[in-house]
Amino acid sequence: MISVIRVLLLGDVIGQSGCRAIFMNLKSITKKTKADMVIINGENANQGFGLTAEIMTTFFKSGVDVITSGNHIWQHKEIYPYLKSEDKLLRPENYDESLPGKGSCLISKKEIKMAVVNLEGRMFLSPLRCPFKIGRDTARRLSRETKVIIVDFHAESVEEKEALALYLDGQVSAVIGTHTHVQTGDQRILPGGTGYLTDVGMVGPKDSVIGMNREIAIQRGLTQMPLKMDVVEKPAIIMGVLLEIDIQSGKTVAIELFTENASM
Repeated sequence: MISVIRVLLLGDVIGQSGCRAIFMNLKSITKKTKADMVIINGENANQGFGLTAEIMTTFFKSGVDVITSGNHIWQHKEIYPYLKSEDKLLRPENYDESLPGKGSCLISKKEIKMAVVNLEGRMFLSPLRCPFKIGRDTARRLSRETKVIIVDFHAESVEEKEALALYLDGQVSAVIGTHTHVQTGDQRILPGGTGYLTDVGMVGPKDSVIGMNREIAIQRGLTQMPLKMDVVEKPAIIMGVLLEIDIQSGKTVAIELFTENASM
């Protein structure tokens, strides 16, 4: 049996440019990185806001194992039934329990059982249930099934992301931030063995403002008008993080950034 598992987590997939990057590049990237499991955040896949059933299906066919999400997953109601029926499509666990879907799943790769947890932050976002308490309780429940637990924390605040990671240090294998679309360079392994990165970045148009049309973003800044942000169609960049996790302890033993211009 293998002693470590390699997990590739790719940042928020944005619009057609990001989707094409996944569809056309993921298999070669998986081979290149020797990733055993691939997780992507898909909440911005449909024109920058939300996810459709068609895109979800194509992601899975392209080699994605688990799709996480965040505050934009509720944009298109057509995805709601799939949040209920598709085990590997997640919405943040700390949304109200009455909403469709779930925020964690178990998956087996190379005969190794692993868990993925999706949480959303509250600072500068919606006042959801506490991601700290929900994250702790979910990790404790999943630890009865596996020691390999990866958390996608979809949050705006660096403070909140770092605090959650330290709170869960030693209880989960990794806490990886999504949502800002900007890849940070603070990847590290915390004292308890939890891998951490503030934000994994995005899979989307490189010549943009967080994946959106830069001219509109500039005008928003200049005028303070609530202009609608549109995804720009430009060549994509693929950002992510590669984790190497010891399957016996569940601790991250290596963490490195992944960045590559997409072949289109």
